[in-house]
Amino acid sequence: MKFTTYLRDGAPRLALVEGDQLIDLNDIDSGIPADLRQALRSGINLLAAARAAAGRAGRRSSLSSVKLAPLVPEPGKTICLGLNYFDHAKEGGREKPDYPWLFFRGASSLMAHGEPGVVPRVSSRFDYEAELAVVIGRKVPRHVKETEALQYVFGYGCFNDMSVRDYQKRTPQWTIGKNFDGTGGFGPVLVTADELPSGAAGLRIQSRLNGQVMQDANTADMIFSVAETIVLLSEVLTLEPGDVIVMGTPAGVGQARTPPVWMKAGDTCEVEIERIGTLVNPIVAEAT
Repeated sequence: MKFTTYLRDGAPRLALVEGDQLIDLNDIDSGIPADLRQALRSGINLLAAARAAAGRAGRRSSLSSVKLAPLVPEPGKTICLGLNYFDHAKEGGREKPDYPWLFFRGASSLMAHGEPGVVPRVSSRFDYEAELAVVIGRKVPRHVKETEALQYVFGYGCFNDMSVRDYQKRTPQWTIGKNFDGTGGFGPVLVTADELPSGAAGLRIQSRLNGQVMQDANTADMIFSVAETIVLLSEVLTLEPGDVIVMGTPAGVGQARTPPVWMKAGDTCEVEIERIGTLVNPIVAEAT
């Protein structure tokens, strides 16, 4: 099944996606929280609720007629991996990491499908990164076993980890270059884990800039799989419903090209993951 988050009267609303239509689950059943994170935290069986909603008449909207929000507008945690494809590590002059390079993203950096990525006033080194996003559906016990880790995943989406490269390199930790407003594209749909291969492995992942393919890889090439990543994180912290893990990007980023390719106002960047969907964000300059 596919879900999305859209805006109604400025507030995020959880909806089931059927073809090009949305079914607002809270409209069908007021006992379902209108917010995805809260719905997951409440322990509601969203798959069962969605099946029931699909068979009932009710308010429907065209997907193209609504304004979307980030799939999880305010995750409890958004944990991102760096250098999780060996070719990307290699193009950056680094060896295959023995442990994931981890950083956090704040909710204020996230934006939806169709919303603009913002080239900041203070930099022109604005880069794209196609990534797989993982949404946690249930609380993950500490020190979870790898064989059990994937049962806590609710679903998967597309993410564009747009990066301000000169700020990213100002410190040994990358957080500052990954948290500018309007740089974390997240959407348009969340595909439930039961619809995809285990761990969303074996899916083609691409980024395209103005229609030109810039990155073209497969999620099977990730160094640390989704299950392995959940295990490593569970050694340290509690993953909770609505937390998001962003799984790193393959080779082909703009900073590694000769000459470098930086996104600029007027560009359009797309991230497509096989069987999940295509995230599209126009690029604009920060308002002066």
